[in-house]
Amino acid sequence: MRLTTPFLLCYVSITVQEFIEQCVQEALREGGLTLPAAQELVEIEDSLLPLFHGANRVRSHFKGNGVKLCAIVNAKSGRCPEDCAFCAQSAHHRTRIEVYPLIHPRQILKEAQEAEAMGARRFSIVTSGKSLQGKEWDTITQSLSLLKEETGLTLCASLGIITPKEAHQLKEAGLNCYHHNLETAPSFFPKICTTHGYEEDLNTLRWAKEAGLELCSGGILGLGESSQQRLELAFTLKELEIDSIALNFLNPIPGTPLEKTTPLPPLEILKPLVLFRFILPDKDIRICGGRESGLRDLHPLVFWAGANGIMIGNYLTTRGRDHRADLRMIQDLALEVVDG
Repeated sequence: MRLTTPFLLCYVSITVQEFIEQCVQEALREGGLTLPAAQELVEIEDSLLPLFHGANRVRSHFKGNGVKLCAIVNAKSGRCPEDCAFCAQSAHHRTRIEVYPLIHPRQILKEAQEAEAMGARRFSIVTSGKSLQGKEWDTITQSLSLLKEETGLTLCASLGIITPKEAHQLKEAGLNCYHHNLETAPSFFPKICTTHGYEEDLNTLRWAKEAGLELCSGGILGLGESSQQRLELAFTLKELEIDSIALNFLNPIPGTPLEKTTPLPPLEILKPLVLFRFILPDKDIRICGGRESGLRDLHPLVFWAGANGIMIGNYLTTRGRDHRADLRMIQDLALEVVDG
């Protein structure tokens, strides 16, 4: 099969394999694909193995054989005033989840120590709601102090929308990284959430970066977005200079507006991952929620398709895979767990 491509600013007739090789070289040399090249790459349907091979070469070049493991604690669950269509914790939806206020710092420490014992090197405190209020901030800063004293974990937090002042407070309290997902592309976001604007999410990430925090952000694939909107999300993350990309895959939750959405098949999970690796070649790409049910028997291919990190343990409201299976998979692939 041959294609005619304007890639590299001229129209050339080349084979798909030759085009993929050009994309690999562009990712290695130029810091990632341009939008026109990515738009052509997304149209390739019948050469997935060469795509995986190319993405794996880019991953290996920038990340070696290292796999980064992170874990989270759902430190405050439910009653969120936001109406995100996928979320089990939204007060707008009728879901069967456990609801509780912000837990005690000692309980957060216990969860962190369990995660560290499983092999996690990064740990995130996650809370429901648009933002924290009042004394909740004291609990978070106390928790960060405890975690710094009693674990060797890199500390992350996902506390909703924050102000510049709050970002600096988190940095001073010892936080290493701030996580805040964009969820989807700007053009698709109004179909997923109507209770706040996309710009608020962008500002949260900008302010966290200005405070000296590393950034972790990404979204959920399979919400009903198009392949072009997945590219739109990837290039938005690139423009923001996100350090760690968190990719989730919709696991439809009963009681949410998306409960009847058909989950993505495994190959449609892996192909966008390839594109994110080509667009963001030197960034950490972590695969999080939805990977167990979505990838099924193709689970190990997640690394050959470009990922260099996974979340282990449980998620916010759903159970994760047995961490021992994840560690065995990493070992079987001749990869190794590294810090970060």
